[in-house]
Order: sequence, then C-alpha cells, then structure tokens
Amino acid sequence: MTLVVVPVRYPLSSHSKATLEEAIRVAEERDAELTVFHVDLYQDSHGVTRTALKRAVEREFGRLPRTRYVVRRGFLVEEAILEEVAAEGADIVVIGSKQAGRWRRMLRKFLDDPDVESFLRGKLDCTVITVRAD
Repeated sequence: MTLVVVPVRYPLSSHSKATLEEAIRVAEERDAELTVFHVDLYQDSHGVTRTALKRAVEREFGRLPRTRYVVRRGFLVEEAILEEVAAEGADIVVIGSKQAGRWRRMLRKFLDDPDVESFLRGKLDCTVITVRAD
C-alpha cells in the first residue's frame, strides 16, 4: 500500500494546515495510508504528544481513516524527517514551501545547487510534493 508522510508544525500553523490538506487529498486520491509527523526539538521542546497532535489535526479535518500520528524528538527537523521517511519507506512526502526553504538552506552547506526534491528522490526514492500556503 502507498504511504504518504506529511511533516507539520504543532500547534498547526496556516502553512501546516495547507500542507496537511494537500497530503489528505493525495492520500485519498491514491487510496494511501497517511503519516502525520511532527518533530519536537530537544533544544526547544514543547512536550508535544501524539495524542495532542492527533486532536489538533482532527479538530481541523475530522477523523482521518488509515492515519498514523508520530511525534519524534530531535535536534534537526530536516534530519528527523529524512529518518522517518526512510524508516517508514514512504512513497510520497508532502512538504510546505517553508520547509522546502529550510531544507535548501541546510543543503547549501553541502551542495552548490540544492534542489530539495532531487535530493530527497536521490536519497529516499520517493515522490516529493511541495505545497505553497498562499
């Protein structure tokens, strides 16, 4: 079965809501499972729980079938997302344009011409969908 992973902020920002809305649409269209993923940073922890994330998403979008909610602690958001996507064997990753911008800045440290989609495809062999919130 196809798996869609969508990293989001908590509490849900307007950008996270737009990204999540697209991920839900993609998951429904492809009859896929959905993983809603949040990274709770060690250095700026808010003690986010899986239950709190699930409640926030369901408050906005209602109950979502075949959806898993994951909260991981980490130092770098981008690294935690890559690890989750690889560990789950995701087929599709839906990221917000703000997240893509942060990944570009991170990749600039290692590459001359960072292209987030190409990097993820090369590292993870998955489809990357970038969502603009405007």
